[in-house]
Amino acid sequence: MIATALPNFFLREAQADDCALILALIRELAEYEKLPHEVVASEAVLRETLFGERPAAEVIFAEYRRQTVGYALFFGNFSTFTGRPGVYLEDLYVKPQMRGRGFGKCLLAYVAKLAVQRRCSRLEWSVLDWNEPSIRFYRSLGAVAMDEWTVQRLAGAALEEAAAMFEPAAEQAS
Repeated sequence: MIATALPNFFLREAQADDCALILALIRELAEYEKLPHEVVASEAVLRETLFGERPAAEVIFAEYRRQTVGYALFFGNFSTFTGRPGVYLEDLYVKPQMRGRGFGKCLLAYVAKLAVQRRCSRLEWSVLDWNEPSIRFYRSLGAVAMDEWTVQRLAGAALEEAAAMFEPAAEQAS
């Protein structure tokens, strides 16, 4: 448990046994973002990808009075321009009835602290353009929109088709 300055509020690093809880929170976030149809993760997939041989991301839980009230899921990236690693915050979620108490700010500040400790040059994330409450919250912390950049994505069949375009060189005789 990681103590915070907020009364009865702690942060906790996720463990492999937390996969059901992680998935439940992912589903809650997807409902809030009006994207529940996009959640295809399972407990088994989360266990493999978050706690397997090469963990792809980290999860921190927010707990108030011993109840989980939110989470942050993040992973490393890299900036060629700065020559340093960065952190990408995939999910920052606090249950709606628990918002406005400083929990989200504390959770984000903790991830920022990890980024600084790891000598990262940036902490980045995406927010849906209709999510005005979150945008206002991020601006209040000093975040700036990267309006000149747009997210591009290959997924599903398009990802498979792009991968199939790679042709390795034919074996050459020595």
